[in-house]
Amino acid sequence: MELKKMIDCLSDIGVADEYKEMAKHFLESGQKSELIGYLKRCRCTLMDEMHESQRKVDRMDYLIRWAEKEAIK
Repeated sequence: MELKKMIDCLSDIGVADEYKEMAKHFLESGQKSELIGYLKRCRCTLMDEMHESQRKVDRMDYLIRWAEKEAIK
């Protein structure tokens, strides 16, 4: 993968500059295994954030249903 494309993708995702620099270092130095592991760890972080966001949405749905039931009474 070319460097610019990787940096653009990471920027689109919203990855912080320090993390982009680390990925750039791995790519430029030919450390492919380290780059893959690093990107997988970044993915895990994104997944954790997504799950946390989903928990918040679920809680909000619960409150909406509760409020709707209360409004019917």
